[in-house]
Amino acid sequence: MVFSDWLKPGALPYRIAKRLLQVAFTLFGLLILTFIIGRVMPIDPVLAIVGQDADQSTYQQVYQQLGLDKPLYVQFGIYFNSLLHGDLGNAMLTGRPVVDDIIRVFPATVELATMAIIVGAGLGVPLGVMAAARRGKLADYIVRFISLAGYSTPIFWVGMMGLLVFYAWLNWVGGAGRVDMAWDGMVENRTGLLLVDSLLAREWAVFFSALNHLVLPATILGFHSLAYISRMTRSFMLAQLSQEYIITARVKGLSEFRVVWAHAFRNILVQLLTVVALAYGSLLEGAVLIETVFSWPGFGSYLTGSLLLGDMNAVMGCVLLVGLIFVTLNLLSDMLYQIFDPRTRV
Repeated sequence: MVFSDWLKPGALPYRIAKRLLQVAFTLFGLLILTFIIGRVMPIDPVLAIVGQDADQSTYQQVYQQLGLDKPLYVQFGIYFNSLLHGDLGNAMLTGRPVVDDIIRVFPATVELATMAIIVGAGLGVPLGVMAAARRGKLADYIVRFISLAGYSTPIFWVGMMGLLVFYAWLNWVGGAGRVDMAWDGMVENRTGLLLVDSLLAREWAVFFSALNHLVLPATILGFHSLAYISRMTRSFMLAQLSQEYIITARVKGLSEFRVVWAHAFRNILVQLLTVVALAYGSLLEGAVLIETVFSWPGFGSYLTGSLLLGDMNAVMGCVLLVGLIFVTLNLLSDMLYQIFDPRTRV
């Protein structure tokens, strides 16, 4: 293939370049929007640093050090230039670089969200398929009730009730935090994923303690995503089960299991990939309430604390990361679309 062929609209390099350009514009637009919102918020970052009792000269000095005396476009230019060099600034909350803080807290959220999506997709998909296959029957009504409960019940309330019942009363699971205090700091932080690090260190007591603390918040968070995934799976399956090829398969005498799973379910895999990917992205950035209830030292707690303090360096770093996660998941979904559905390979 010559270079001119790469520029043809149907060529793979052209599609990749077009997609990457869309990603760049999306992230740049998100950066501008977040920066402007951060500057018009009714929170004074200077007061968050110097305190309410600081004199005017100290206030002005910090005000100038933060560059807030410059025009808005100059402030954005300075921030964008620093961003291109991998510098997101320092966080007011910790005094450390925002990049270091995110690297420190994000693995805890990844561990929680990954376990939650395993619960949500592992149960939500078969429940949605079962509900569609038994439309109008008791199983369908039960799944729809579970889905409605997952949508309508406040997740923070479920978290508190879960702690009260399964931790305080029954003592089946661990309480707040990622591990019992007796085992805190017992393993070397290699990946930031406590389950993985404890396995690598062969510290089985730490592993089971971490797993015991992870089960409840991950299950509650997974229940919330289960409601969405099961509902979408049911909708996709109902559309497929009404198609003519399904009627033909049944006329041929194929078993109901094969009709549902080998034919109908296979044709919704492409749609489910996007649903699960977006649900996972939502868990990564939307676990704020669960992390607060369970004192989980993750990304959501860090973002909430930074937002309340008016620490826009940390907030913008977190928002950019969330945007990057969603864009990346969409890209992966598009790639998987082309793997599972040849019709998309145009």
